[in-house]
Amino acid sequence: MDPINAAFQEAQECLARFRRDAEHFPLVGRFAALLVETFRAGNKVLSCGNGGSMSDAMHFAEEWSGRFRADRPPLPAIALSDPGHMSCVANDYGFEHVFARQVAALGKPGDLLLLLSTSGNSANLIRAAEEARRLGVRTVGLLGRGGGALKPLCDIAILVPGETSDRIQELHIKIIHAVIDAAERALFPDLSR
Repeated sequence: MDPINAAFQEAQECLARFRRDAEHFPLVGRFAALLVETFRAGNKVLSCGNGGSMSDAMHFAEEWSGRFRADRPPLPAIALSDPGHMSCVANDYGFEHVFARQVAALGKPGDLLLLLSTSGNSANLIRAAEEARRLGVRTVGLLGRGGGALKPLCDIAILVPGETSDRIQELHIKIIHAVIDAAERALFPDLSR
């Protein structure tokens, strides 16, 4: 099999493995419900990750503050991705503090923090989850490879199959789109699609 076809085959198999595990869909549903609860209460959603997972965190936030499939009011979602903040904190405190400092600055009880990680072992995400817990900010982890040290720090931990970061991130973005669609339908039932 040529490498391009093999890549699509592997991605399809990871998605099929995710769909076969009956444990996944209730967790994804709880994530969507928590988003609805957070926005209805007038709270905000924060998101963070490293590398490609940061790109997914940014994608997640812009779907709320911008738009997803239909025009609707913007909702408060912020990706913790400001390069000025990150370089300042990394220089002054260390890279492991870049997200925790923003959670401390922006997070309030009732807010929600989405943590994206293919390994679950990034020190900066672990510290962010710990800070969120201290502040009463609820946490959802989209994780891979068993969830690592981040898994027990998440109120909802969704672990996806896949041995490589690209396959894990592909499933994370599918979950992101599914929960946005479900939450948007609950929040705005009169939207035409």
